[in-house]
Amino acid sequence: MQTLARIKELLDLAGHGPKKALGQNFLLDHNLITKLVDSSGIQSGSRVLEIGPGTGALTELMLERGAKVTAIELDSGLARVLRHTLGERFPETFTLVEGDCLASKKRLNTEAMSIIGDETFALVANLPYHAATPAMMTLITAHPNCSGMYVTIQKEVVDRLLAPPSSKTYGAIAVAAQCLGTGERIANLPPECFYPRPSVASAMYGWTRDPSIPHDPEAWINRADLTQTLFQSRRKMLGGVVKKIAKSEVQFPDGITPDDRIDALEPERIWALCASIIRAS
Repeated sequence: MQTLARIKELLDLAGHGPKKALGQNFLLDHNLITKLVDSSGIQSGSRVLEIGPGTGALTELMLERGAKVTAIELDSGLARVLRHTLGERFPETFTLVEGDCLASKKRLNTEAMSIIGDETFALVANLPYHAATPAMMTLITAHPNCSGMYVTIQKEVVDRLLAPPSSKTYGAIAVAAQCLGTGERIANLPPECFYPRPSVASAMYGWTRDPSIPHDPEAWINRADLTQTLFQSRRKMLGGVVKKIAKSEVQFPDGITPDDRIDALEPERIWALCASIIRAS
């Protein structure tokens, strides 16, 4: 496990200190790093996607457990260090892709995803905070071979993922995550767990895809996009909102009326409504 002194040494080798613009806050607590890996259930032979490996503390533990890790690192200095420190130790199981984790707002890095191919994989990462929401939404909806996500992210994002109906934080990502799987808060993390200390609260989140749901990424993406549109009018009655969106009359599913508001509906009902709107469009 990496000590603070070792992290600083590796940053020196990269030629810079922590980059605030890239959200570089390095997790120091060895017990929490182990807890995240334990929660993921990865074992020897497991395929893992890691976004933002940084100095490689989490990566190293997963590789030592025999996982096959494909890591995406935007920082060229740290990428160079990782090729030396981990690439040489684990040439068969560690693959590094240098670049942005997102090819576009709704598409993950194409090189990394081509390496993983059709294999089932899990995301295990201390996610750069600016990339967390779009990367997770993309994995939930567009990549059915992503069986789960076990991540350190902003506590605010975890609150949104776990938000119940009628709460202020309830929105499109909660609907998608809760319709397609089960999420849990693994731990809340105080700022002193990181170097440097972040200005926002952090938490660990675990999500497991429901394997009983048939894979249909195109429908999932369309419903997630439409959910986001509906939540832009979260306090308005659905009758007027839906009428502006749909090209023809919408048959409201059982349990939903035109007088309802989107933020009061359970996730499954929202996606049923989205399906009805799509059929009418």
